[in-house]
Amino acid sequence: MKSDRLLSILLLLQTRGRVPARELAERLEVSPRTVYRDVESLSAAGVPVYAERGRHGGIALLPGFRTDVTGMTADEARALFILAAEGAHTALGLDEALGSALRKVMAALPAPHRPAAELTGRRILVDPDRWMGGPRPSADLEELQSAVFTDLRLRIGYRHSGETRLRTYTVDPYGLVAKAGTWYLVADRRGTPQLFRADRVASATLTDAPVRRRAGVELAKVWQQLRRQVEDRPADVRVTARIRRDRLDLAVRILGGALTGPPRTGDGEGAEAEDGWAVIELAYPVVRAVRQLLQFGDSLEVLDPPEARRVMAEAAAALTAVYAADDPPPWDAARPSTVRAPGISPAGRAAEPRSATD
Repeated sequence: MKSDRLLSILLLLQTRGRVPARELAERLEVSPRTVYRDVESLSAAGVPVYAERGRHGGIALLPGFRTDVTGMTADEARALFILAAEGAHTALGLDEALGSALRKVMAALPAPHRPAAELTGRRILVDPDRWMGGPRPSADLEELQSAVFTDLRLRIGYRHSGETRLRTYTVDPYGLVAKAGTWYLVADRRGTPQLFRADRVASATLTDAPVRRRAGVELAKVWQQLRRQVEDRPADVRVTARIRRDRLDLAVRILGGALTGPPRTGDGEGAEAEDGWAVIELAYPVVRAVRQLLQFGDSLEVLDPPEARRVMAEAAAALTAVYAADDPPPWDAARPSTVRAPGISPAGRAAEPRSATD
């Protein structure tokens, strides 16, 4: 609606200062001509707004003009009180600031909207953590925040997944991203965007050099690029397996993105599954990644391709050798010769393929 658009222009000018008409048009999803017409409407209503032409021109308010009119609707007020990422505020040390801000917002709301906003905060809760995620490694975000907000280059000591030694990098930060409860530093390294898990940053030191970001590139754009790299990794190895139907729901939750389609349970026409079993199709970047399926024990059998079956058989044989001894070795004994399944970590988890998140 035009009234909402006029208010949006007023608030943008009030918070941003001079803004090019084209940028306002993109933000409001209208044409620049519509923006100029809206500016004329604001001026006619007594708002001291003006336009300047030229390379550094734009639309602006006269210096010193302020308005306390927010025009906040009931739905907008309710949206502010749905805290979709409480953990993010805690990690950034902003819990107290958040509570104070919400109290101020509540005081500024029109009286009719206050009960609905307060009720929303008590009735809606969003927990960003996954079920059974286990304890998360702690991440010290203080120095990373400093680099992000002071626009300085950052020198970090970083431990990649599966490595014990630290690597030292000098990076140009774009910002921090919280993804499913895990924090990532998004930064350029030698002009190439990379993700660094915050809980693997062992040390972080600000340098005196200003950050060197690529011109016109913002955090959201870099994040989308890196996210696509992780999600669109080549998965050339196609695997067919059968799994007991009473374990199917669990498998769907755990295997997630490795599944290439819905399971075939034998209920539909032409389905291939046997009674009590379902057939699933998966895709992996390398055949050794099929070891992820070891966690389902004898409830899952890889059917194809033959090389995937061999990987599973070798890993199962190695595990059998580990547990064949009648008595386990003492905990404090050095066991350099312990037999271990290929790709299985000491904690018993299948090694993951390296990705951008390493």
